Amino acid sequence: MKNKIKNLSVQVKMTVMSLVVNLFVFSINIVLLAGINNMSAKIDTVYQANIQLNELSASLKSVQDSMTEYLNAKTSDSLENYYKIAQEYSELTAGLSETVTGKTLDRMEFSIRNMSEVYLDEVGQTIEAKRGRNVEKYRTRYEEATKLYGYINTYIYSLNNEQFKENSENYREMVSALRTFETIGNIILIAVIVVNVLLILRLTAGIIRPLRSLTGMADEVAKGNFDIEPLTVWSRDEIGVVTTAFNQMVVSIQNYIRQVRENAETEQKLKEKELMMETHLKDAQLKYLQAQINPHFLFNTLNAGAQLAMMEGADRTYEYVQVMAEFFRYNVKKGSETVTIGEELELVDYYIYILNVRFSGEIHYEKSIDSSLLDVKMPSMILQPIVENCVNHGIRDMMGKGVIKMRVYGIDDYACISIEDNGAGMDEETIDALLNGRSLKGEKKDSNGIGMDNVMARLKLFVGSDDVLSIESEGPGKGSRFVIYLNNDVRETYDV
Repeated sequence: MKNKIKNLSVQVKMTVMSLVVNLFVFSINIVLLAGINNMSAKIDTVYQANIQLNELSASLKSVQDSMTEYLNAKTSDSLENYYKIAQEYSELTAGLSETVTGKTLDRMEFSIRNMSEVYLDEVGQTIEAKRGRNVEKYRTRYEEATKLYGYINTYIYSLNNEQFKENSENYREMVSALRTFETIGNIILIAVIVVNVLLILRLTAGIIRPLRSLTGMADEVAKGNFDIEPLTVWSRDEIGVVTTAFNQMVVSIQNYIRQVRENAETEQKLKEKELMMETHLKDAQLKYLQAQINPHFLFNTLNAGAQLAMMEGADRTYEYVQVMAEFFRYNVKKGSETVTIGEELELVDYYIYILNVRFSGEIHYEKSIDSSLLDVKMPSMILQPIVENCVNHGIRDMMGKGVIKMRVYGIDDYACISIEDNGAGMDEETIDALLNGRSLKGEKKDSNGIGMDNVMARLKLFVGSDDVLSIESEGPGKGSRFVIYLNNDVRETYDV
């Protein structure tokens, strides 16, 4: 059990302790509250009997007054009022004791109940005699009822006094018991607080002791002393994990120092070898540069091929090679210049033509161009890489159903270029990668080498804003749309 507790995390230990203490305090409070509420309820009902006797006395007086009122007025209202009040009094007396016991209070209640029954009978006969105009009878009955009224009042008064004495004694006992209960409750709460403090002190001591050891060793390491013994791991909680990690760190540093000392002996030899490797690397770089194809030579070669095809009457071959030559000439001359939208669109036309020759016209190209925006400046080699992206990642495998739509239009002070395809579309991760200048995985090997990250970087530099390109796609299989936003008043040349 002890090991299980040691293996618990500090957070779990604190949480369990807090829950146990709070549940204990909560239970104690519930018990104390229940006891206090029970006593308070009893105290509230101590004088209930006196209140009932006062109500009984008031009801008796109402019966006597209602009888007198009817005898004097003899109206239907007063008679109805009498019956109502007599019924209420009868209901009140029904709650009195109906048996004779050894208790004085019960005997008095029994007497009041019996006299009240006789009294109500006498009052009733008085009312009937009055209604029958029997003057002698109602006078006699009235006198008897009045005597009984006095007796009952006297009994109620006496019973009320006796009940009050008994209730006062009970009240004093209950108040004393309540105070005792409160004292015991306060003692219990103080004991719970003391136990709580002791538990917290014990737990924090178990946490602080290994922390102090760890702090002392860390101070030694900070001074450069790595020849220390590993710390003892007391538990497997967070502090135990940190202590274990510290021991491993010290061992790793010791091993590293030993390794550095060993490597220092061979460092001079490695420097000599490094100088030799640098010499060989420079020699390899020179050979690589010499082996590169001169793009001007490639352009001149394509031009010669086009001329040869024209002389031999191969018109389609001539046109294809001529377009290829123009495509490469644009790359050679415009690769680092600022161009117009019109020039960029012309390069896209060349590119689509070349692709349709290669893939038997499988790419459908539609244009909607606002000619007033063709002279707006933009960086070179922007549109063709985007179109290439649409082809390679969108419509390459659509078997002749792929469509690319190019639109140039104006919105406020912006010249907008929209490139839309009906291909594979993109998910949010791919769109985020393109907008943040990260190249797509799986770029085609026949790409011209200008990735979307390059396009994004040059566009942002040219416009001076991050909000220069938006990419929209409803999801995989629903196509994609690239929209470039350029200031349509840009006319000067900007080196990108």
